[in-house]
Amino acid sequence: MSSDTALATGQRTRGLAPFLRSQMRNIAPFLTLIFLAGFFSFASPSFATLDNLGNILTQVSITGIIAVGLTFVILCAEIDLSIAAIANVTGIAVAYFTLQESYVNIANVPLPGAVAILLSILLCALLGLVNALGLTVIGIPSFIMTLAMMQIAAGISALLVRGQIAYKVPSLITTLGSGSIGGIPWLVIIAALMLLGGHLVLTYTRFGRYVYMVGGNREAAEYSGLNVKLILGAVMVISAVCSGIGGMLGVAHFGSAQQNEFDTYLLDSIAAVVVGGTSLFGGRGGIGNTIVGLFVLGVLNNGLDHVNIDSFLKILIRGLILLAALVINVYAQRLREKAVE
Repeated sequence: MSSDTALATGQRTRGLAPFLRSQMRNIAPFLTLIFLAGFFSFASPSFATLDNLGNILTQVSITGIIAVGLTFVILCAEIDLSIAAIANVTGIAVAYFTLQESYVNIANVPLPGAVAILLSILLCALLGLVNALGLTVIGIPSFIMTLAMMQIAAGISALLVRGQIAYKVPSLITTLGSGSIGGIPWLVIIAALMLLGGHLVLTYTRFGRYVYMVGGNREAAEYSGLNVKLILGAVMVISAVCSGIGGMLGVAHFGSAQQNEFDTYLLDSIAAVVVGGTSLFGGRGGIGNTIVGLFVLGVLNNGLDHVNIDSFLKILIRGLILLAALVINVYAQRLREKAVE
């Protein structure tokens, strides 16, 4: 090999290494997904089938709907801990405003289906607006504000059903949450449409660029004349509305509305966004990363069921994968800061 060829090869290698380091947050989740899919396909013949792929898509759909709004929040370097509670109270509200069977011991207020859906969406939007006002007007950190909202929403849920279980929801919600068209569940279609919509907004609209600006460098965004508080408030409302939609469809999918029904979706939604590679420090990532994160969690949960892993061990494995994603997230942020310096 000539000296010129060796020099060129060395330059390409040196140029590739920084690129790989800068893209670690995006590459690691994708490699994890490939590894998990390959491992479970080898370990269980029933895993790599079209029917099971449909199962995975259905299983991650509600998480995906909620994670759309959470992606906006995390891109702004904020957090929303109230997503599961808002999903729960919205699902309960849409059932509360629907006529129940005589054996359901809930003193509810039956309304026409369209009105019940509208009031439920308004409720989750209002809760998101309270989060927004607490964050932007009062100045409460999003972690604390949404932690308080988590308790408020749980309290409203308790007041509405008082420990009882409601079953009926408007027919439209029943169809979208548990029905299908051409063999494809409506729930999967709605999740795909919301993920696509979120991606288009973040990628091709001015508002999407503003979200990245606020998350990437909030001080610079303020100096450029951007209304940072308005953007932060907007993403909190978006997060609440996405959670509410997920809650209504989830109640129809599960077949009942009750307290604490969505508790696990808080960690699942955060994990989907973070494991997928969206930076907790804001300004890096997007819906594409969230989709990869959803598939990582979906393949992991589904695959562990196929190989009959102890359910308690499954929780541990999910926690370890989330920890690994957080380590990569922090390490990638440090590399970014060094590159800037």
